[in-house]
Amino acid sequence: MIQVADQAAMAAALDQLAAALSDVLAQATVPVALVGIRTGGVTLADRLRARIVRNGLAAPARGDLDITLYRDDLYSGLEKPLLGDTDLPFEVSGCGIVLVDDVLFTGRTIRAALGELHDFGRPSWIKLCVLVDRGHRELPIQPDFVGMRIETRLRDRVTVDWVQDQVSITSPSAGSGGTRP
Repeated sequence: MIQVADQAAMAAALDQLAAALSDVLAQATVPVALVGIRTGGVTLADRLRARIVRNGLAAPARGDLDITLYRDDLYSGLEKPLLGDTDLPFEVSGCGIVLVDDVLFTGRTIRAALGELHDFGRPSWIKLCVLVDRGHRELPIQPDFVGMRIETRLRDRVTVDWVQDQVSITSPSAGSGGTRP
């Protein structure tokens, strides 16, 4: 395991993201909500919301998406999917949505989140905010706000530890073939 971001790097990335989001909120002409993708995106959205308030702005609305049933691999690789709650306690139609996730990889999670979000209404706009962009996109999805970009190999696993406030990469051992994260 290789640590790529410690507490100081995480704090700097969170501050940078919160500052960029504060600018968007200050200029918004529609209500704006932070919507975290379960699980890591929820924690990131909560941390960003707290920093936005510290920046002197009103707390934006918050929602959570569980994209499990919208995954394109639901029936082709998950042994027993665990369902969480989707909670969008605001009117999605007409709202500006900042979709929040901890790690952006292939783009498939974001595709699923967009599908689910549109089942709840038609937002004015949607922007994507991620803590880590690790590359290897399979879909034409790019973040609007990025805390850090890291280089990885396809089979690496990127982990955001919200307790220790660090980001690490784990590579499968040589010869094991590894599994796709």
